[in-house]
Amino acid sequence: MKGIKTKIGDQFIQIIYEPTVLFNSFLRNFQPNVGSENDQADLIIKIKEGYGVPFVDYKVDIIEDHNQILYRRADYLIEVNSTFKYATISVHDELALKHAMMNLYSSFIVHHNWGLLIHSSCVIEKGKVHIFAGQSGAGKSTAAKLSYPRTLLSDEATLVKITQNQITVFNSPFRSEIETDDFKGSLDAASVQILYQALQNNRVKLTRSDALLQLMDKVFFWPRSPEEIKTIMRLLTMLVKNVPVFELYFQKNNTFWELIS
Repeated sequence: MKGIKTKIGDQFIQIIYEPTVLFNSFLRNFQPNVGSENDQADLIIKIKEGYGVPFVDYKVDIIEDHNQILYRRADYLIEVNSTFKYATISVHDELALKHAMMNLYSSFIVHHNWGLLIHSSCVIEKGKVHIFAGQSGAGKSTAAKLSYPRTLLSDEATLVKITQNQITVFNSPFRSEIETDDFKGSLDAASVQILYQALQNNRVKLTRSDALLQLMDKVFFWPRSPEEIKTIMRLLTMLVKNVPVFELYFQKNNTFWELIS
């Protein structure tokens, strides 16, 4: 078994795994955190191969048994204790591993009331972060590619820390296809764009209530209780209070940045 300690957001994560092709490929985005040897892990994850079948659908069954929570999909199984300190992930393949890690980490940060993992890409412009969210196929990766040479923090899942008066964004290891610079630390969020591909560029600011409705289905989460849903809604409410949200209708070129910068 091999172990690495990495930092995601503010948290130190210890990952224990067999060094196989599957794990080595996926974990390339989880860089070892140099100098963290004396920092206690906030979450310890053991990863195993050989579970289940190839991807069937996104349905996740959630089972609570005493002090353990199970998240079960056809191609992965997550077993985590009720304090979200220790977890075991059993997977079928790399896709299952990516989705299971996102599931676990999203549940972990919601459990600790820290923030949200949002289905979006995001980039840095003038020291601030702009988030591009939308339904599948809306153009999140396209907007990210068209934003070059701006620094990319995410092309699939944006890691957002949410407090009462500040929204900050961290580099995300949960990636789809675009390589990025190894940015460390975090920056304030400047805007959220809900993407729609169009023949002409246009941007419309949303009210907070409309923004909240638009973002509800953009969050990666698997609710297991009414309390957890309340936590997510409270975090989203703080997000739209502190960061303006727009509908962005954009052409497939970089001219949409004229509406943002």
